[in-house]
Amino acid sequence: MTGGPMTGGPMSVTAEAAAAAVRPVPTRAQRWRRRYGLAALGAAIVLAWVLIALVAPWLTPYKPDAVDVTNRLQPPTWQHWLGTDVLGRDVFTRLLYGARISLTTGFVVVLVGAIFGTLVGGFAAYARGRIESVIMRLTDLVLCFPPIILALAIAAALGIGTVNTIIAMLVVWWPKFARLAHSLVLVQRSQEYVEAAMVVGLSPARILIRHIIPNSIGPLIVLVTLDIGNAIITFAGLSFLGLGVVPPTPEWGSMVAEGRELVQQWWVAAFPGLAILSIVLGFNFLGDGVRDWLDPRARKR
Repeated sequence: MTGGPMTGGPMSVTAEAAAAAVRPVPTRAQRWRRRYGLAALGAAIVLAWVLIALVAPWLTPYKPDAVDVTNRLQPPTWQHWLGTDVLGRDVFTRLLYGARISLTTGFVVVLVGAIFGTLVGGFAAYARGRIESVIMRLTDLVLCFPPIILALAIAAALGIGTVNTIIAMLVVWWPKFARLAHSLVLVQRSQEYVEAAMVVGLSPARILIRHIIPNSIGPLIVLVTLDIGNAIITFAGLSFLGLGVVPPTPEWGSMVAEGRELVQQWWVAAFPGLAILSIVLGFNFLGDGVRDWLDPRARKR
């Protein structure tokens, strides 16, 4: 009785080896595109929006608060590329100027929250004892609340306004950086270079700021890059609920709120929503690329 061909035998191994031998080896450019292609796309999107925000007055002939009720709710045309809103204001113009508010808020909230949270978390890990316990319990207390709910409550108490909204977001933004910095400093604190610095006689503050935090900065940079998109979404959500900018200041979240009931005039809310989607995707792609770049194991793939 003749048996069928055996799988997994010497012939199969030889065939797999031959296939691997003729398989084309990816070039360096192909490997780079596979690893950092999305990151480059994200960086391009972010850079494009930053440039748009800087040169917005030169990209449109209209003013963001110019009202023209005779042209209200006009669809996209050559005169108004993205149409007009309920007051006849040019949606394209307000979209460009809204990038200034959204990007500025995202960068300010994340950078200030990251600096403050990193210093607090690093100090708690380096101080140890009762000070560490009190600081981290306060951090855990803030983290117990959903960020958007706590920011909403604080913003409602402070009142409408961009500055008040930024303050409300900062209150809920620093604990995540404090928690991450605390864990990173705990790891670095037991390293030999810290013990050597202590033997030399360096002050604890100098050791923390000049040695420990720079050696722990990688994961913090990744979190900052990824978190700017989250800050933009949160600020847009607060503006959508009426707790962000003061009208008629152009801002993407408030623009979406103005068009949420205009089903037939879809352009009023659709284009600001697409702007939010694009900038958030850009920061997410960029953050993933930065994480892979800072990870030695990812660079070897």
